[in-house]
Amino acid sequence: MTDQEISAPAVAPLSRRAGLLDAVLAECGRALQVLGGTAQAARPNPAVGDPTADDAALSAAERKHAAGLMRVNHVGEVCAQALYRGQAVFCRDEQARAVLRRAAAEEVDHLAWCRQRLDELQSRPSWLNPLWYAGSFSLGLAAGYAGRAKNLGFMAETEAQVEQHLQKHLDVLPPADARSRGIVEQMRHDEAQHRATAEEHGGRPLPLPARLGMRGMAKIMTTTAYRL
Repeated sequence: MTDQEISAPAVAPLSRRAGLLDAVLAECGRALQVLGGTAQAARPNPAVGDPTADDAALSAAERKHAAGLMRVNHVGEVCAQALYRGQAVFCRDEQARAVLRRAAAEEVDHLAWCRQRLDELQSRPSWLNPLWYAGSFSLGLAAGYAGRAKNLGFMAETEAQVEQHLQKHLDVLPPADARSRGIVEQMRHDEAQHRATAEEHGGRPLPLPARLGMRGMAKIMTTTAYRL
């Protein structure tokens, strides 16, 4: 009997298709990373200067004000992670889903930068972050059913409002707080790119009531997050 005749037949490796449970576990893992502050930036922090020396030049009131603004920005990035990942779950258009997931991945940098700046200012993230995340993820799930044009239109409108919000922060941040300004300026630039990408891939303007509703919800979030 030859070696070929007695060799055992090759066995194909077992494999299974990723299902609903895998998706749920993946989203739970991402939520824990976002809320636990373990998400890592892929790009260098754009904050300039030395945090110890530069922050010493800020008064106690200026540090508190800067921390409140950066906490609001951090909450915005928590919401962005939840919103875009929620939209991607039920989005049936593969290209639109890729745009949403890419934006969420790139905004991990913003999340990490804001958290680092809060640590430098000896402050903390919002105590309500789990609530912000859950609400935004739920909103994203609902938006995911709306189709490509409205789904990406929702992303474009979100980014447009965030651009305006970040410009207002640049106007009111303490002039001497170059580190916070560097982060916010880079964030504003990135949000503009995300808005343009959503529009280029088919995002259409939302109806006025939807835009006004988004502004109202953002106002509640920013006002609360500044203190809590």
